[in-house]
Amino acid sequence: MQINLTRGDLFKPLSYVAGVVERRQTLPVLSFVLLRQQDGNMTLTGTDLEIEVIAAVGGVKGKDVNAEVALPARKLFDICRALPEDAEISIKKDGEKAVIKSGKSRFALTTVPVSDFPYIQAQQWEQALSVTQKNLKGLFEQTHFCVAQQDVRYYLNGLLLEFSDKRLRAVATDGHRMAISEITLDKPIKSEKQIIVPRKGIQEMMRLLDDPEGQVELQISTNHLRAKTDGLIFTSKLIDGKYPDYTKVIPHSQSKLLKLPREAMRETLSRVAILSSEKYRGVRLSLANKLLQITAHNPEQEEAQEEVSTDYTGEGMEIGFNVNYMMDAISALRSEEIIFGLNDPNSSCTLVSPEMRYPQYVIMPMRL
Repeated sequence: MQINLTRGDLFKPLSYVAGVVERRQTLPVLSFVLLRQQDGNMTLTGTDLEIEVIAAVGGVKGKDVNAEVALPARKLFDICRALPEDAEISIKKDGEKAVIKSGKSRFALTTVPVSDFPYIQAQQWEQALSVTQKNLKGLFEQTHFCVAQQDVRYYLNGLLLEFSDKRLRAVATDGHRMAISEITLDKPIKSEKQIIVPRKGIQEMMRLLDDPEGQVELQISTNHLRAKTDGLIFTSKLIDGKYPDYTKVIPHSQSKLLKLPREAMRETLSRVAILSSEKYRGVRLSLANKLLQITAHNPEQEEAQEEVSTDYTGEGMEIGFNVNYMMDAISALRSEEIIFGLNDPNSSCTLVSPEMRYPQYVIMPMRL
């Protein structure tokens, strides 16, 4: 077999696929990418058994109508990246090796039998809907950072996607903070459904959704989520579990509402955080008449203190929060001002934009 194409045609789809492939795999075949040419069309496939990405490659001038070869993904990507942008590339199978030539460069790579390459099996898709890549990526960007990492409550290690009528809602929590956001769908879906997408699956989808004007078709089965764009098919296994009732965590009324300049608050927190404890990252917020004082201490008995003017005129209060959680939420909000909602020192706070209900962030207090 022999495949001829340009570096420009190969590099972008290869970058999509190589991102899924881990450098170190328990199964060696999972560090390979499958090149398949069939009926004049070429695709690249990469998988880690949980996620699969299939990318179309254009501009192929292969001599063989049908051809397959599995090559080490990272090495192929590094070779392609190092070649000039306009380089012509030929890939030819030679025994147990694949020879890649470009100009005066020649690389002989190890291959594995194509029959050993794993696939995510075909599914019976129950739901299908279409949204803009911009809206779906924005939904993920507003929520993904609250997904837990390696929590024993395995269902928290993914993002909840809730499909209801003409609404797609995303919810993430690690038990200390929670993010909720939603987008409106053009058409109502057939039936309400909840799925939990693993953290890595969401991160990979965010990387692949790079065309703000493009559409993405979502397909759902019992155990998988599939996203199809122009030239890409992404499939992820779902987390098998029931997500907790997140609505019970949302404060439904708050006695103290502060309107704050978003960017000034973010910069203030970033400065105070310099002297917060590296382990606990706690800051104390002291609320008084038209003033919010933010203080941080560390084990070296160093202190940072800043003040922010506010429109609050109620009773004073002190409460502690993880400064990283607050900065993450404030950075994800895009409005000029934010609404900071509080009840008492033992209750969660909320962060939202004045003109929008979503995204909404809930953060548990911490004892200082």
